[in-house]
Formats: sequence, structure tokens, C-alpha cells
Amino acid sequence: MNNPLRYQMTEYDCGPTSMLNAVSYLFQREEIPPEIVRSIMLYCLDCFGADGACGKCGTSCTAMMFLSNWINSFGQTGHLPISSQHLSGREVNFSQNGQLRDALRRGGAAVARVDFEGWHYVLLTHIQGDKVCLFDPYYRAEPFSDSALQMVADHPAEYNRIVPIRYLEKDVRNVYAFGPVEGREAVLLFNEKTVLTADKTVEYII
Repeated sequence: MNNPLRYQMTEYDCGPTSMLNAVSYLFQREEIPPEIVRSIMLYCLDCFGADGACGKCGTSCTAMMFLSNWINSFGQTGHLPISSQHLSGREVNFSQNGQLRDALRRGGAAVARVDFEGWHYVLLTHIQGDKVCLFDPYYRAEPFSDSALQMVADHPAEYNRIVPIRYLEKDVRNVYAFGPVEGREAVLLFNEKTVLTADKTVEYII
């Protein structure tokens, strides 16, 4: 079975929480080996806060790139049919032929770096027309003052927000925006047994 996605425990662990949520979203609980959970926690939270405390500035882009490469290599060992790809800069966009949109259409997931009163990692799971379904691991009880940002409670294993794509595409620091092109980052993840390909479905070709 798929577990409900989780919320971060501290102000800083959105990175590892979103990566763990990606694995939970893509795989049944019984399929997930503990080694991938251990490694996600091991490689994240590498940034030091202003007081020198480890982890108090969250997870760096370098750590996420390294973790993406590790996950891809782990998938090749045969312990879990998972693959991963790290995107940066101009690669992170929702163009019709872009890798990010393609990944979500094919049943993959993406952990993306967005602005939310500071850099923050969230899990993208679906596209619905001109909107994106995502799971924000930062727990929030009050609705947004902006009615375009929808809070969702009835899909706990998939998403808890619906956000217009135009918000993510903004190249300035704003709520849920990818922000300036040079700082953009996303990690694509796939379950190789369920991901849609041209060989598996005619609908994907169309």
C-alpha cells in the first residue's frame, strides 16, 4: 500500500522529506528497502546555519545532485526499480516538450526547489491543465489569502496543493516560484515498472 505523504519535522528538512515523499508516492510501502531511506537522510541537511549548526540551512543543490546520482545508481543494482535525473537552470521549466512536464505526464514525480519565504523543496506529482498538483511538506492550517493557491486534504498520498503553472514559472522570488533561471533545480524520479513509455501505451505516443 501507499503511505500518506509526510510533513517535515523541523524548519529545515524539506529536502529529505520531499525525497522520501517521492519514493512513497512512486512505490508501495512493501517494496521500499530501508537503505534508500537511510541514504536520503545521510546525504541531505548538509548546509550550516549562521551559528555553525549543521543542517540549519537545509539541503544544498550540490547534495540533491549527488543524491539524484546515488538513487539512479541504486536503481541499477536491482534493489528497487527507480531512476532519477537532476535538472538545473534552463532545464527546469514547464514547456510543452520539457523534461519536467514529460516526467509528470508519464507518471513520474519531481522534487523541485521553489521560493516560499526562502528556498524550499516540494514534490510535484500531477499536471491538471494549467495547474500543478504538489505536496508541500511544510504543514499549514490556514488557507492562502490568494485564492489561486488551493489547499487540498483528500489526496494525502499524492498532493496537498494545486498551484497555477504560471506561479512556478516566474523568474523572480515569489510564492512557489522556481525563481531566477540560474538558480533553478529539480530532481525527476521514476518507477521503472510503471512509468509510461512509447512501448507501453499508444496514448503516450499521441
